[in-house]
Amino acid sequence: MTTMTDPPQESFRLSMLLNDTRYRSYTFQFIALIVLISSIAFLMSNLFSNLAAAGLNISYQFLGSPAGYDINQTLVEYTSQSTNARAALVGILNTLLVAFLACVTATVFGVIAGVLRLSNNWLVSKLMSFYVEIFRNIPVLIWIIIIFTIMIAVLPGPRAFRGDDPAASMVLNAVAFTNRGVYIPAPVWGPGSLVVVATFILSVIGVFAYRRYATNLLYATGRLLPMGWPSLAILFVPTLLVYFIMGMPIGLDYPALKGFNFSGGIKVGGPLIALWFALSIYTGAFIAENVRAGIQAISKGQSEAAGALGLRPGRIMNLVVLPQALRVIIPPLISQYLNITKNSSLAIAVGYADVTATLGGITLNQTGRAIECVLLLMLFYLTISLSISAIMNVYNNSVKLKER
Repeated sequence: MTTMTDPPQESFRLSMLLNDTRYRSYTFQFIALIVLISSIAFLMSNLFSNLAAAGLNISYQFLGSPAGYDINQTLVEYTSQSTNARAALVGILNTLLVAFLACVTATVFGVIAGVLRLSNNWLVSKLMSFYVEIFRNIPVLIWIIIIFTIMIAVLPGPRAFRGDDPAASMVLNAVAFTNRGVYIPAPVWGPGSLVVVATFILSVIGVFAYRRYATNLLYATGRLLPMGWPSLAILFVPTLLVYFIMGMPIGLDYPALKGFNFSGGIKVGGPLIALWFALSIYTGAFIAENVRAGIQAISKGQSEAAGALGLRPGRIMNLVVLPQALRVIIPPLISQYLNITKNSSLAIAVGYADVTATLGGITLNQTGRAIECVLLLMLFYLTISLSISAIMNVYNNSVKLKER
């Protein structure tokens, strides 16, 4: 009876760090890390030496000083006597607001245009191709300026709403489109409104849960449940019931013309609308190409097989094609969301007070703290970009193909 013994293990030698393929890659990575750390240390040392020679130092005490300037649109309370940190917070919230709105609307535009570009209708297909080629090949800054200029030139001023001009009339006596922006009703929160809002959020979750259940049931048994009216019922019926049970705690404050301007309601400024719409239609053209490529990556046999089972074209797209195309669409979609967030820094062209305009513009010029302001700007954009990537990567992992 023979026994097999393991071969003797070779003792480790320093020469193996370069000659042995098991360790060579780690050696080069370690050397690259040392070079990178040394380079950063040299640059930082040079920076601090130059600052010391000029009698300067890095300090963030200016964030506690009064800002001394007004901001035309804010999501939180702010005055000119608020601190620079408060002004930076207003800019950050404004940036997040326009980035979120643009990501949502660009996705809607992109999905619709991408699907319709593959339509069998020649006119619809060519119109979508025209949209994609026109909007993605002209810089977004030009679209921002064009839309803002059109708003100022075409829409009437608030004073025109006093006359009989039919173009200067409020829509449903609730919404006013002016060259200064759009005025819409503002919600008035009364006692019990939190319960209504919580019910609505739960209803939204219920819609997604129902649609997931219906899809899984279709895949498992072939039974097709209706999607449209049950989703609407789940979304609105519980909320309306709770709204009336709680005594209608949520009201509306309508905008009204007083003096030379509107008061009450919510003002959605022209710069915000121009930036939002320009980012949406510009990035939507790129997303449309991503959607088209994702759909075309799915074999036509999938659609033909679904059609042979009796599914309608709309069902085929929603249940068969798009779920498989998502694994192709999502990765480039992440880059488009990041581009929207970074392109929002062009807001200064139309006077929208984003974080680049407040922290990287007025605050930097007034305090002279260029290094501190730029470092904070870099940290903000890096943080929000990494956050978007992390969230979208989690979603991407949930829709990609799972190997057995």
